[in-house]
Amino acid sequence: MNSQNPNWFHGANTRETLGGPRPVKQVKSAVIGLIGTAPTGPVNTHVLIDSETAAAQYGPELPGFTIPQALRAIADHGVMSVVVINVLNPATHSSRVTDEVIIPEGGAKLAHGMVSEVVVKDSTGTTTYVAGKDCTLDASSGVITRLADGGIMATDSVKVSYTWLDPSKVTAADIIGSVGASGRRGGILALDDVFSDLGFDSKILIAPVYGTQMSVTAALSVMADKLGAVAYVDAPVGCSVQQVLAGRGPKGTINFNTSSDRVRLCYPHLKVYDPVTNADRLEPLSVRAAALRARVDLDEGYWVSSSNHEIKGVTGMERPISARIDDATCEANLLNEAGVTTVFNSFGTGIRLWGNRNAAFPTSTHITSFENVRRTADIFNESLRLTSLQYIDQPMSDALIDNILGTAENYARTMSGDGALLGFKVWYDKARNTRSELGSGHLRISYKITPSIPMEWLTYEAEITDEYVMNLKSGGGK
Repeated sequence: MNSQNPNWFHGANTRETLGGPRPVKQVKSAVIGLIGTAPTGPVNTHVLIDSETAAAQYGPELPGFTIPQALRAIADHGVMSVVVINVLNPATHSSRVTDEVIIPEGGAKLAHGMVSEVVVKDSTGTTTYVAGKDCTLDASSGVITRLADGGIMATDSVKVSYTWLDPSKVTAADIIGSVGASGRRGGILALDDVFSDLGFDSKILIAPVYGTQMSVTAALSVMADKLGAVAYVDAPVGCSVQQVLAGRGPKGTINFNTSSDRVRLCYPHLKVYDPVTNADRLEPLSVRAAALRARVDLDEGYWVSSSNHEIKGVTGMERPISARIDDATCEANLLNEAGVTTVFNSFGTGIRLWGNRNAAFPTSTHITSFENVRRTADIFNESLRLTSLQYIDQPMSDALIDNILGTAENYARTMSGDGALLGFKVWYDKARNTRSELGSGHLRISYKITPSIPMEWLTYEAEITDEYVMNLKSGGGK
């Protein structure tokens, strides 16, 4: 019998207590939050995509959309833990075309794909043809094909009116999102609902293409602050190195004038193969940088920098970036010096991500300007906070304090063993825990940690000397 405090009992019972420190359940670090547009899929609803099969619900890679392309880029790196929010709403982000003329013999492609409400008429506009009888329609690609036994002759032209999904109508306001009358959030704001549903947050945030806008960059930064995440954003297509560097200052005209340690600035765009057009297209660096960050998290640890790792699935760069490991004046180094992550592409290196710092650098030279340091501290802090739920509202006692101290120490010791921390200290500070604070139920536990720091700069201190000439042998080399 397990009874705590009976009024009277003749026999033996057990009083069970759960003593000792608790193990810390570490939060997920390799979850990408992706906000964008897709030709199909749920609208303004966060969906966890954990496989390429699940990714298929967002449709094919069509021009103008961003989510299918981003999911392929992420899959190229062998990671697939993505919270997707599609903001394209067919009810508001559609356009109507009237009387587009095509000749459907052998299949003719409309000017747009993802079509609906299609009406096909003869050239005079008097006869309406029937899909399945006179012609076939591939709504995704927008291809109409004449059927031989239908009413359309081989040489006939037809007039087609249709509605098509128009991603150009999606605005920064759609990407940022809002809270509806029902309390439902959309866009970036919908990321705030993920934890209550899934038990974890997105830690790497991207809004491909739209992330080049100042308003979207600002919104991503705010959400990253709230979630303990890092937002990856890009410079607009076509920017020169000079424009990017100027963009870090007050006279810049792009979205790079921020000193947030929650933002990683990415430049330039990359080239990738587009299966739809059978040609290369430009893709934001932020997408594959985010995928690479998640890959490094899983393979090596979130405390390891993603810099100097090869980017997968790319065929080239928007523009060449001069890069030498021993040249302080090369463009790659100048960009890094300004807090911009770029690419390193030299002889035999492949296209590699290059840069350790977040946008706080060079305004802040604290170690948290290293992205991996910022993220390591985030993971440690949040994991410890969430584990502490089991201690909240327990009677305050020396045993409780010891258990909390032990929990933090054991977790820090584990992280040190993994290589995530170089050192730590956890303690109870009597000066901070005053009579009034403890009397109000407020306990303070102090700790300090030093996350692993990447070796960004290596200097060989060389001396050229003649002191070793006397090592030469004489007498016939014996």
